[in-house]
Amino acid sequence: MPHETPLIATIVIGLVLAFIFGAIANRLRIPPLVGYLVAGVLAGSHTPGFVADQELASELAEIGVILLMFGVGLHFSLKDLLSVRAIAIPGAIVQILVATLLGAGLAWILGWSMQAGFVFGLALSVASTVVLLRAMQERRLIETERGRIAVGWLIVEDLAMVLALVLLPAIAGAINGGSETGDMVRAASDPIVRYFDLGIGGVVALTLGKVAAFVAVMLIVGRRVIPWTLHAIAHTGSRELFRLAVLAIALGVAFGAAKLFGVSLALGAFFAGMIMSESELSHRAAEESLPLRDAFAVLFFVSVGMLFDPMTIVNDPLPLLATLAIIVVGKSLAAFFIVRAFGYPTGTALIISASLAQIGEFSFILAELGVGLGMLPEEGRDLILGGAILSILFNPLVFAGVTYLKPRLEKRVPTEEPSTEDLAAVEMPDVEIRPTTLTDHAVLVGYGRVGSLVGEALKEVGKPFLVIEDADKTVAKLHDENIETIVGNAANGDILAAANLAQARQLIIAIPNAFEAGQIVVKARAANPVISILARAHSDAEVQHLQDLGADAVIMGEREIARGIVAHILDLEDPKPEKSDRIEATKAV
Repeated sequence: MPHETPLIATIVIGLVLAFIFGAIANRLRIPPLVGYLVAGVLAGSHTPGFVADQELASELAEIGVILLMFGVGLHFSLKDLLSVRAIAIPGAIVQILVATLLGAGLAWILGWSMQAGFVFGLALSVASTVVLLRAMQERRLIETERGRIAVGWLIVEDLAMVLALVLLPAIAGAINGGSETGDMVRAASDPIVRYFDLGIGGVVALTLGKVAAFVAVMLIVGRRVIPWTLHAIAHTGSRELFRLAVLAIALGVAFGAAKLFGVSLALGAFFAGMIMSESELSHRAAEESLPLRDAFAVLFFVSVGMLFDPMTIVNDPLPLLATLAIIVVGKSLAAFFIVRAFGYPTGTALIISASLAQIGEFSFILAELGVGLGMLPEEGRDLILGGAILSILFNPLVFAGVTYLKPRLEKRVPTEEPSTEDLAAVEMPDVEIRPTTLTDHAVLVGYGRVGSLVGEALKEVGKPFLVIEDADKTVAKLHDENIETIVGNAANGDILAAANLAQARQLIIAIPNAFEAGQIVVKARAANPVISILARAHSDAEVQHLQDLGADAVIMGEREIARGIVAHILDLEDPKPEKSDRIEATKAV
């Protein structure tokens, strides 16, 4: 066996360091991604000790971006994407223009050329896919109107950067004329562009045509082939083959989109997931790809940390602070006013602006390309990397600031009620959390596949209950059914307080996330030491975890299925009326 194993060393050291510092960060009550970034700094070439292979780490991180965008696509539909086009397209374009102008202004102050200012500003204008989606997922916002706007905004930025990556070599070639650099640029450009000697207008038209061709292929061919493939593999009964099929589709479509159509890997993966979401097996596909998505997303943050030289903070503090201000303040304010100008609530505008207050992977690609083409000085690349690291570190603080500012801004800038015809396109305005007047009631957390069945049973027996839910579509359904609902995340103490747990009889936690359920159990037990708490789990370890935290009963799905099967077998051997009635009730649930 060879002793030189840079790939294995990069993965192992990266994950081990990420685990150690992520656990320390979690212990200190700060986001684990801060620990992942610190791990990357320690594994990078700018600090003593082990130095990981940066090129390998970047490629591993790209897999994380692909799988993450694939997962988002699984929860998205074309209808959701089109529903936010009116705000996502103009909003993203205007925000990119504002950020580019601000970056170009700073470049002019620093004495750089106009082309350097353009590349620098463009790199500061695009948000990180991983950071934005992680922030949305942690707050369970992906399936809300705010999440759809953020993802739509992200896709428009992605398309703009694809166009920029194609145009920059052409622009550099035009600027350098017949120089050696210009000749290299033309030689490295698209063969169609080189053969027909297309100008900038032709390059733009060709790029847009490739994107349109990719979308058409996915909607016409992919919509038929991908779901059919999944169902065919599922019928084989092999979980291993099904998991392999999911990963092959995600990575294969992303790679093919990049090579054949010039579309980014992330955008290709998103469309693959969106097409797959039309299959009934999409939930299983999401579960199968989740472990790899999390692991490679961690490697993304480690790879970003490896790029950062801590001495940049000492050597160029003022330009770095100015760069950070453009990313965190300039972009956020631009996004806030754009969203508000389209009539969306203040809360939505704040969430979108906080989500975009950072930069990431596309910024690094643009910076490297700009330096390679001679359009951007190396100092500009260092400022972009430093701004990216610091903006990612500060992003959780930005969200905390949004939480603080939201009620104060809403008092000064009242939200206008949308008209009836706008209700389908505009998110429901944020409303004040109103405490329930119910007593001796049940509190049901989550109204998905399990929670809705529990809710139906509670209604049938006439048990008073309320639901805590944060998904827009589910909340609308609950309102239509006249079920009292508190909108928000039950892990939030204010939400639980509004549910009047102190005078409730039962708390039923129907969400599948055992870690989040554990937080709810702890807060509920503190609010009412005698309340009966029921939760769900997927393994013995999760059952023990929730019971240790204070849950009175934890139902594990596999165990209940086994009990149902045994009961059915006994009923076949010794059928009795009361046993049959019980089995029929079990079947109904």
